[in-house]
Amino acid sequence: MSDKVPHLTDRRLRTPRAAAVAGILFALLLGTSLILIRISIPEDPANGGRWLEERGSTVALALSLAPFAGIAFLWFIGVVRDRIGSLEDRFFSSVYFGSGLLYLAMMFVSAALAGSLLSTYAIIPAQLVDSGIYTFGRAIMWQISNIYAIRMAGVFMISLGTIWVRTHTKPRWLVFLTYGLALVLLVSIGFSLWVTLIFPGWVLIISVYILALNLRSEGTEDGLAITLE
Repeated sequence: MSDKVPHLTDRRLRTPRAAAVAGILFALLLGTSLILIRISIPEDPANGGRWLEERGSTVALALSLAPFAGIAFLWFIGVVRDRIGSLEDRFFSSVYFGSGLLYLAMMFVSAALAGSLLSTYAIIPAQLVDSGIYTFGRAIMWQISNIYAIRMAGVFMISLGTIWVRTHTKPRWLVFLTYGLALVLLVSIGFSLWVTLIFPGWVLIISVYILALNLRSEGTEDGLAITLE
């Protein structure tokens, strides 16, 4: 009787292509959500709440994309970690996994705060805008997404880049790009749309690279099989 524990997930769901598809979905969904939010909600929390009436439906659409982006990101994390396998370093893998979960949790909290403002405005519009609760909620939402969440994204990128260095599983240019973009996230000051888009943009680059590499290797194997036949 074999002592080997079988995988609970189908092998096809743990392939590099699965990671690439999950990463691309995450990047597109979160990127779209962030852009819709940034063009709808004024950056200055002191601004009035006119966006709640004029842009409420756009923000609601953006918030509806966030959970699906989170699901795709969780799958991306899981597949990438599974592909590292026995080569993984426990310390950096723990930092990678933990920072990814913290980033996702913070983005969800920020989205929930925005959704709460929309729901409250639908019930008591005048009282909400004129109260300190509105300004307080706006400030927390921006602080979480633009300061704490992007720092965790930077830590996620550095830990994964370090794993690539130690395992020699990715080219140097990709590692240097990862470290450079992570440094921008860690030291950035202020609220900028472009800074928040760095992380999903990076995931998109990584995913497209993995997918292209996977398709190229499959094409090589098919060509070899035809030659052998």
